[in-house]
Amino acid sequence: MIKQLILVTFLVFPLCSISLTADSSIKKALLKNNTQTPVYIAIIIDDLGYKFKQDKRAINLPGQVSLAFLPHTPYLKPLAKKAYKKGKDIMLHLPMQAILDTFYLGPGALKDKMTEQEFKQSVRRSIASVPHIKGVNNHMGSLITSQKTKMKWLMDELSKTKLFFVDSRTTVKTVAEQIANQYHIQNTRRNVFLDHELNLPAIEFQFNRLVKLAKKNGFAVAIGHPFNKTLDVLEEKLPLLESMGVKLIPISQLIKYQSEQKQRTLSDAR
Repeated sequence: MIKQLILVTFLVFPLCSISLTADSSIKKALLKNNTQTPVYIAIIIDDLGYKFKQDKRAINLPGQVSLAFLPHTPYLKPLAKKAYKKGKDIMLHLPMQAILDTFYLGPGALKDKMTEQEFKQSVRRSIASVPHIKGVNNHMGSLITSQKTKMKWLMDELSKTKLFFVDSRTTVKTVAEQIANQYHIQNTRRNVFLDHELNLPAIEFQFNRLVKLAKKNGFAVAIGHPFNKTLDVLEEKLPLLESMGVKLIPISQLIKYQSEQKQRTLSDAR
């Protein structure tokens, strides 16, 4: 009888030990997964409002792609309405004069020779032209975004609203982000242009670069345009993001997340 009890003890306890060890490993793995730092990206599609068919395709992209409309454009209102129904972030893509003033900017463009009154009035009209607007980013603007006075005029107008600002960074000399911070406007910057080179390998390269930057820093922002090749890449790649460990979120949410991270870093520093 004693021998049988001893045998049972030796048989049961090793099994229990194995079970407890496995249980502990699973808990550690789950804890590691739960505490993993989230990785976010936001993608803004610019230049919307002129081409109904192409722009509609951009609006129908999978996931929370954000959409930036040029002001006073022919299809702005019906397209913005469709985008709003899909729960997408809607932005004003505000035209601004570039250093090489050879590009057609369209209505609502902010020019270097404008007075402060003309400048601000144009900004107000452009904002009013975009239904369900949440924020603003610059179209072109390598000249205007590098001028502190002009950026103060813009941020002064935005400070009267609840709109955020995204610096498209069309020049390394931009002061837009700096002035936005001075006026306490929620803002961020573009990290990647998806389609600076308009060919599939280049666009795919930039998309992969966006993912790598996000994994390195926790978040990243890309800007693209409603070109067929850009849309081809995004239609293929966006459904794969989850498997890459990356989440696509609206630009408004990414800005909020960045702000929270900054506040947490400041609190930890104290």
